[in-house]
Amino acid sequence: MNASAEHVPNYLVWAILSTLFCCLPLGIVSIVYATQVDGRRLAGDLNGARELSHKAKMWAIYSAISLPVLIILWFVFFGGLATLGSLASGGMR
Repeated sequence: MNASAEHVPNYLVWAILSTLFCCLPLGIVSIVYATQVDGRRLAGDLNGARELSHKAKMWAIYSAISLPVLIILWFVFFGGLATLGSLASGGMR
């Protein structure tokens, strides 16, 4: 079987979408790995292509997960501050 015939997904679309809609720094890392997959595959380095594909996928997932985590932390932190502020000003009796 020809090395270039084996399909190794590059996850470039997922990397770009996670960069645009989630977390820019983590998405950029995913894009960097994703853009290297096809070159490695065409050069015959299937193990390297698979490794880069896995890294691109994982960084895209990290980027996608970071948005909900940051939103939750935002509401916990600033929601808690608002509650403390209203308690300190005597708003809740």
